[in-house]
Amino acid sequence: RNKTMKKNVGSADKIVRILLAVLLAVLIFTNAVTGWLAIVLGILAVVFLGTALLNFCPIWLALKVNTIKKAAKV
Repeated sequence: RNKTMKKNVGSADKIVRILLAVLLAVLIFTNAVTGWLAIVLGILAVVFLGTALLNFCPIWLALKVNTIKKAAKV
């Protein structure tokens, strides 16, 4: 695995991303949003879902953010 693909999306972050992807999908499939906005939100939903499933966010990498909680040492 490439060093740049090191996991940086934690559990809470992952859940929020999945919920946002589902919310955006519902808005699109119920025609609450249409046209170019639906396309943009659809792409955003795919990105949210992809980053959640991969546990990796390139934006978090660029911003040096890691939402994975470190295990406490005993």
